[in-house]
Amino acid sequence: MIHPHTELRFINNEVGYGLVATRFIPKGTITWAFDQLDREFTPNQFDQLASIYKEILVKYCFRNSKGNSILCWDNARYVNHSFHSNCFTTPYDYEIAIRDIQPGEELTDDYGYLNVEEPFRGIDEGTRRKIVYPNDLVKYHKVWDKQLIKAMKHINKVEQPLQSLLTQDLWEKSVRIAEGREEMDSILTCYYNGEESNEHTDNHSYSHHNMIMPEGNSENVPARNRQHNN
Repeated sequence: MIHPHTELRFINNEVGYGLVATRFIPKGTITWAFDQLDREFTPNQFDQLASIYKEILVKYCFRNSKGNSILCWDNARYVNHSFHSNCFTTPYDYEIAIRDIQPGEELTDDYGYLNVEEPFRGIDEGTRRKIVYPNDLVKYHKVWDKQLIKAMKHINKVEQPLQSLLTQDLWEKSVRIAEGREEMDSILTCYYNGEESNEHTDNHSYSHHNMIMPEGNSENVPARNRQHNN
């Protein structure tokens, strides 16, 4: 479920629609949590679907560490990519604001941690990274872990409208991490390496690296695998 203080808006002709904050969302706020209405499809379940359903999943799903497709039931599926994202996924089936998000500001994810199936070129935001690759989690997890732990330290200091979606054990674990009483799991645990056994290695190579797709590459490119959700 997406944070309640957000709404779907038309951003511009280049980006299309996106999700923006309707109120101030402070750093450390849980902005999305996997809930009972979200759907998880295994590759086998996907293969058994009619093409009309497959098109929807390809457009709106992202993949988890098991390689399963996650379909968000609400506006969370419209969150766009940014190399300067203000939200980050965690190893705990929720996302968190890594910096303060102002009213009217768009909520964004870095699709590099969402296990995209093929590389794509994003809008140039002045960053060294220009392309999102399937193994970005392997390459950047150490940098992302540092950003994530800084945000996690605020999790028990700000209002959490989505806290009820977390189990009590998970919330208590999150608080222990925030207070430095437990080590945070690496964001690398979110990585899917394309194999049934999800073993992580810094030497991982991906066969699709030569298949660079342009940004906003039509309806055939998954919404969670491209820059925009037009």
